[in-house]
Amino acid sequence: MEAVTGPTAQQQRVLLAAGAAGVLVAFASGAPWRASRFPVRGTLSRPPNSWTATRPSEQEPSGLKISAGLQPTGWVREPGQVASSGNWPLKNVISNQRGLAPGTRLDSRHLAVVINSADPLSEAIGRYYVRARQIAPEQVIRVRFVPGRSSLSVAEFRRIRRQVERQTPERVQAYALAWASPWRVGCQSITSAFSFGYRAEVCSGSCGTASISPYFARGDVKRPWDELRLRPSMLLAATSAAAGRSLIDRGVAADGTRPPGTVYLLSTSDSLRNVRSDHFGAVAFALGRRLRVRVLWSDVLIGAPDVIAYFTGLTNVPSIESNHYRPGAVADQLTSSSGMLTGPSGLSLDGGNGQMSALRWLEAGVTGSYGTVVEPCNSPAKFPDPGLLLTYYRRGDTLIESYWRSVAMPDQGVFIGEPLARPWGRR
Repeated sequence: MEAVTGPTAQQQRVLLAAGAAGVLVAFASGAPWRASRFPVRGTLSRPPNSWTATRPSEQEPSGLKISAGLQPTGWVREPGQVASSGNWPLKNVISNQRGLAPGTRLDSRHLAVVINSADPLSEAIGRYYVRARQIAPEQVIRVRFVPGRSSLSVAEFRRIRRQVERQTPERVQAYALAWASPWRVGCQSITSAFSFGYRAEVCSGSCGTASISPYFARGDVKRPWDELRLRPSMLLAATSAAAGRSLIDRGVAADGTRPPGTVYLLSTSDSLRNVRSDHFGAVAFALGRRLRVRVLWSDVLIGAPDVIAYFTGLTNVPSIESNHYRPGAVADQLTSSSGMLTGPSGLSLDGGNGQMSALRWLEAGVTGSYGTVVEPCNSPAKFPDPGLLLTYYRRGDTLIESYWRSVAMPDQGVFIGEPLARPWGRR
């Protein structure tokens, strides 16, 4: 992963023009800046001393170990705990977002399932999902292409997308794509290609500025297709029917459970991939009244019994299978190639181009994840913002709404998981 040197004038103009809801975007130079949609004040700095003085008030969960690479220190923000935050812009931003009512229950009436009829695995996963979520027959769309490839040609993709668009009922607001591969079209992720259409400019320079998603930080948008002419897409990604069923069952089981548990934000020893950690203090402050947030200076989390979210920055994240993930849990790592979901074997183990495939998170028990399919460089704007994602998720939005709203520049990133999971919604 290459470092970016800081926001260019063009990048600043793009984000400012997008009105990115006051969300802070930090670059590797450490020079923070903001694009303001809401009236916020102040600049981002390191967490003040009052944060590091906020220590756990209870013992660690049984079996939890924090080790490797860095000193296992950190702090906990308990729900409802009051602490001095300084003048944190992100607190105001997320407070504004949280005050908005959830989208009007995006549910099975608004999701189309796209199945590759040439792929028995896609058929099995798609059919199971249709039954589990009671998707109407007219919202099940079958296409046909040779399975098992990592990418589609531009011409083939355009043919498939035209077919899908012709068969999509107008009420549909989002897509679930029932396969793990292909995950790319040219230099673009297949989820962004289905949602935006193929964009040739994505291949002009993978480290450059990408287009701002009109859905980014738009908590006020209740119907993305009706209001933005955009249908967010997510892969129901699995390399076996059993794994697909398990993923779907977790998503359905999560609905309305308001799961107890902890958000783990890991600041790692990998300086190139640790760029999101500059904002973990602000994220914890903004979310701490509603979620238990633990910020850890460590490369690994072992034996955590209560994970509802896990965000880190490493090429390969060790011991993820040792943790217990609540139904509906989300997790991802900032690295270059985790969106390369499968390798030559067709499995996740040799995906990722030598880095950990995001599919490994789902196989470990997570319900939603994200990764980039080409080298994005370490621009946080191309990866999920944990504060935004969890703000939308916690207020009752679905997984697909929450993840999509959290990424400013998603062209290179693939969204995977069970799109209708809604842990904090009504059953």
